Amino acid sequence: MYSRKENVFIAKKMLSEMIYNSAYVEECNVTFPQIQAILDGMVVNNVKMDDIQTVINLRDAWRFVLGHLDDEIDLDFICKVNDHISRNESPDWGVLRYGNVGVSGTDYCPAIPDKADVIAELNKLSNISNPLEYACEYFCWATRAQLFWDGNKRTSTLVANAILIKYGAGVFTIDEKTANEFNERLLHLYNADEKEPLKDYIRNQVQSMSAKFSFHQAEN
Repeated sequence: MYSRKENVFIAKKMLSEMIYNSAYVEECNVTFPQIQAILDGMVVNNVKMDDIQTVINLRDAWRFVLGHLDDEIDLDFICKVNDHISRNESPDWGVLRYGNVGVSGTDYCPAIPDKADVIAELNKLSNISNPLEYACEYFCWATRAQLFWDGNKRTSTLVANAILIKYGAGVFTIDEKTANEFNERLLHLYNADEKEPLKDYIRNQVQSMSAKFSFHQAEN
């Protein structure tokens, strides 16, 4: 397990890749070089404005998360993450969903979130002592609950990373090579309400990200 400082380094080093991965999962038609150009503030041709908005929102959400690692992971925090993620992309952003939505690829229909129930669940999750387990449980619960009008997977990914990085437990991304596996396990979560297959996926992704880096402490 790395320290928070080392996890922040990994997140910043891999930021372009993680934003690309999140955009890919959302089926944005943006290449990795285009992602880097957008993040550098360059004009990018032949990319839809909606896709550029998604990339910019992800950048801003990551900046918020990395700048607020000492904040409590409460309703206010996750709403602020969604505010960045879904800005100009949904009927309303940064607030709990107050209407019905469907989920593509499944007949599962999530209930409209109740604020008191959401707060109670967040308090319950915060008592999980293992940060990786905490992040996995949060991701599965929040994604299936569809707390917001839009950007639920992206918001859940960023909040899970806030938990992991805050406690020095790693960094999580849904990479392009395993996106199909992720989608299959996510659909299973929606349909069967079984978390373990998706939690295993998240654990493996965290381990894969950590394996890319090696930190050596200088001897005193």
